[in-house]
Amino acid sequence: MDEQKPKQLLHLVFGGELDDLQSVHFSDLDDLDVVGIFPDYNSALAAWRSKSQQSVDNASMRYFIVHMHRLLTPEKA
Repeated sequence: MDEQKPKQLLHLVFGGELDDLQSVHFSDLDDLDVVGIFPDYNSALAAWRSKSQQSVDNASMRYFIVHMHRLLTPEKA
């Protein structure tokens, strides 16, 4: 039996406090919050939403989703 493994489209979710809301420049790189690496966009989005909602009181805090699979295989992006 030839089982197909689900395609892994890795996504990184991380965040930190920004110096300026008009750019992506972090106040302190040592204080970045690496939420995790997720196997697909939907699970990364759920984690991003959760962390974003937890930091809603801090206007300088931003979370991001990085499409790692595009960095690993850029010719397929």
